[in-house]
Amino acid sequence: MSPATIKAGIAMPPKAENKVPIPGQRNVLITSALPYVNNVPHLGNIIGSTLSGDVYARYCRARNVNALYIGGTDEYGTATETKALSDGVTCQELCDKYYPIHKQCYEWMEIDFDKFGRTTTEEQTKIAQDIFLNLHKRGLLVEDTMLQLYCGQCDRYLADRFVEGTCPKCNYDDARGDQCDQCGSLLNATELVNPRCKLDGNRPVQKESKHMFLDLTTLQPKCEAWFEKASQEGRWSSNSKLITQSWLKEGLKLRCITRDLKWGTPVPLPGWEGKVFYVWFDAPIGYPSITATYTKDWEKWWKNPEDVKLFQFMGKDNVPFHTVIFPSTLIGTEENWTLLNTLSTTEYLQYETGKFSKSRGVGIFGNNVQDTGIPPSVWRYYLLSNRPESNDSQFLWKDFIARNNNELLANAGNFVNRVIKFVNAKYESNVPSIETAAAPTESDEKLIREVNEKLKLYIEALEDVKIREGLRLAMEISALGNVYLQENKIDNTLFAEHRDRCDRVVITALNLIYLLSALFFPFMPSTSESIARQLNAPIRLLPDVFTVDAILPGHVINKAEYLFKRIDEKQEELWRTKYGGNGSAPEPEKKKKRGGPKAAPAPVFQGEKTEEVLALEKQIEEQGVKVRELKAAKAEAAAVTAEVQTLLGLKKDLNDLFAKLTVA
Repeated sequence: MSPATIKAGIAMPPKAENKVPIPGQRNVLITSALPYVNNVPHLGNIIGSTLSGDVYARYCRARNVNALYIGGTDEYGTATETKALSDGVTCQELCDKYYPIHKQCYEWMEIDFDKFGRTTTEEQTKIAQDIFLNLHKRGLLVEDTMLQLYCGQCDRYLADRFVEGTCPKCNYDDARGDQCDQCGSLLNATELVNPRCKLDGNRPVQKESKHMFLDLTTLQPKCEAWFEKASQEGRWSSNSKLITQSWLKEGLKLRCITRDLKWGTPVPLPGWEGKVFYVWFDAPIGYPSITATYTKDWEKWWKNPEDVKLFQFMGKDNVPFHTVIFPSTLIGTEENWTLLNTLSTTEYLQYETGKFSKSRGVGIFGNNVQDTGIPPSVWRYYLLSNRPESNDSQFLWKDFIARNNNELLANAGNFVNRVIKFVNAKYESNVPSIETAAAPTESDEKLIREVNEKLKLYIEALEDVKIREGLRLAMEISALGNVYLQENKIDNTLFAEHRDRCDRVVITALNLIYLLSALFFPFMPSTSESIARQLNAPIRLLPDVFTVDAILPGHVINKAEYLFKRIDEKQEELWRTKYGGNGSAPEPEKKKKRGGPKAAPAPVFQGEKTEEVLALEKQIEEQGVKVRELKAAKAEAAAVTAEVQTLLGLKKDLNDLFAKLTVA
């Protein structure tokens, strides 16, 4: 490729190393929620945080914006200890096993972090302890005691996941210390009847343990003022604002930030040996600590709100920790931290009308997608076009196949392949001269006008982090290209009898294809690379306006290659069977349930959700948030029980409704 045959200044510069904010320019710091290291991420985890963050980071690169994208694994806490004990390995060995699995899953999905790190680092310990000591010095930490279960045999306080016993609501004998899997009740470990230590079967006793609490009550006015400003300026999604407002309306209370665990960041105070930070105090500090492993100048990103805007991506269940607890923690230090500006959250991605479950073999996970033979661009397209931005969405194999065949292949694939093949065959891969081409017609002017209208909307959508809308507009621009080819009847006759007109159509179409490579780059980077390779051109920056002068006369393109391939519809049943979408996945052997009636399986409903179903699901979600808030605030047991019963009643109503619809 000769640089002279591509317009100067439009090539995307190579990805920079050791980025720092540039004063006076736009600097964007991007994070995605840190997944627990103790399992393999499923597609719902991926679309909720890492993939969504990657789209915005790539968009910033396509617009030549100085952006830093940070991610990693959350490695401390009870979840890691529990899994390590189950697997018979140390916590560090477990983290060292799963960290590369996460990293490889994201790399295969073409999620391009500037740094994908982990929280088990010296930087994490130093920054977390510095923040803690700063809060302690300012009188924002309160020492108090909590009643916990203590196992004398293994000489440790038991976190909720280390306790089993009889559910006080339904008498199920294998309830956990945080929840009963049979009746669904949320529990405290001290509520269990006949509790037993999961580690050795010994009966624990109730014992008080001292802990440190963050004084969120004192910090609420400052947190609230920050929230009002940031949520408006950053155009937060409605679910983010509603969840945060519910916490603030309820009134913030003391929040315990320490735990009796061995695996975690140690509490740096005399007399607090054996205590570590609670994972939800510690984990968000992973964002700056992972940045510190990327650059020694990490504070230029994290303590520089004048020059840096922070964008964060996560599922809705992580919202209060990032909009209440973490910002309050940073505000309490009275240092000049870069606080959250724009928050993008998702609802839940369901799998074939149910939930992803690694233990039951239901759903497709980050390591499974590689086994299907379907390339990353198709996975990314389907997940992003189906992104659960305002409501839960479903992964359906039938829909997945249809979108590949009817949208990617029939729209974008057809347009690009048809034009490239035509230029290969009729022009010997040479781009014709615009000077000898026919003058633009109404068809050409209409295309350019409509493309620019949609390009403007595309940029506005991604600036507002409306990811699904941005992808829809990119595909609409591709569809305009197909219409343009049809209107102008690009074929052998046009080339033979109206060569000047054919030249104009080819020049316009090739430049539109080059624009599409930039539009697709945030969503389907491999597809963009394929288009650029076929055009024999560099990956380009995304322009404000579409023009037909990016590829210059005399430029030689490469041979055509297929962007997408058709998927056989027969694969639907094969994949649904393999990944449990039809309920055929084998159930792991379970321990005998010694108490209470066996719960009936929930009916499987595979039709389109009615308004009544959607309304009930919304009520269940809102009631679930209410229950979690009451438990977090240590409300009276009677109040919590009443709200849990309401939640269970709503779930029963939904199951009954599904049963009726299934029969119908």
